[in-house]
Amino acid sequence: MAYRIPARLVLAAALSLAAAPAALAQDAPASEDARGDRPAAERDALGRPPTADRIDPERFGEAPDAAYGAFQRGLYITALNLALPRAEAGDAAAQTLAAEIYARGLGVPRDGEAAARWYARAAEQDVAEAQFQYALMLLDGRYVDKDAERAFALMREAAENGNPLAQFNYAQMILDREAGFESTERAVRYYEMAAEAGLPDAQYAMAQVHANGAGGRPQDEAAARRWLARAARQGYDTAQLDLGTWLVEGRGGEADPEAGFAWLKRAAEGGNVAAQNRLAKLYRAGVGTEPDPVVAAAWYVLARRAGLVDPTLEGFMEGLTPEQRRAAIEQANRLR
Repeated sequence: MAYRIPARLVLAAALSLAAAPAALAQDAPASEDARGDRPAAERDALGRPPTADRIDPERFGEAPDAAYGAFQRGLYITALNLALPRAEAGDAAAQTLAAEIYARGLGVPRDGEAAARWYARAAEQDVAEAQFQYALMLLDGRYVDKDAERAFALMREAAENGNPLAQFNYAQMILDREAGFESTERAVRYYEMAAEAGLPDAQYAMAQVHANGAGGRPQDEAAARRWLARAARQGYDTAQLDLGTWLVEGRGGEADPEAGFAWLKRAAEGGNVAAQNRLAKLYRAGVGTEPDPVVAAAWYVLARRAGLVDPTLEGFMEGLTPEQRRAAIEQANRLR
């Protein structure tokens, strides 16, 4: 979706989930969360880029059948032409659909001001998606006057109306605005709503909550591990990194080095630099897999090229033969 602002995981500033043992945890970049800028607000409630063929018609409220059908078939100009008369007549679903088309530039030039007008009108009629989108536009201030207070109120309405991204972002906003136990407890309720709806960012947040005992929830590493698994299965690579580490070390349940290795490998193959570093250590030590110094070195070479320097693995690299180092570099080149 267009015109969404990045949402950072505010809870992470106060809580440290991945208190991994030293054997794995010395991944030395400034942040171990090496997944890049992948805010929740850039994805749908399943963590995927929202393409037209995956848009849930319920997002538009009572979807206008003919217009929505044209939209689903990629006939965006037809969809807009069918939606606009109904939008002008006050149909909230048609207003949201028109806003969507203008916001994303589907079949027409992108028009943020037109999108804002239609989102605003649909938001007045309690369409959760429109409330969420318009709240983001109020925060952004490019196409409407910036109004943080109105955005906060509207984000809450969207969250209460069941929009998982709004629930997650509203929790973020609570923690940004208010410090203290009561605000954290309130934010956790909204994280949990979004997590139960399937949003992986929120599932990872709930893992942090349970791992650290925050927001009135007792510390429960078994519950934290379950949330990590739910987020990891959706491709959330930071959850894959932490879940793999927990499985290797037996945190939150029985140890399963093979499964932990598999999750770390999946995250590493997806580009998570910290996972690449940890995977190198598993290959070096033969944990969850057969030991292989060349493959270990290859993964570390890949992580080091991304800026991660691990003193332990630096020493390991120095102990390799020239032939092993050359083979590792060749393999790292193939891993890119």
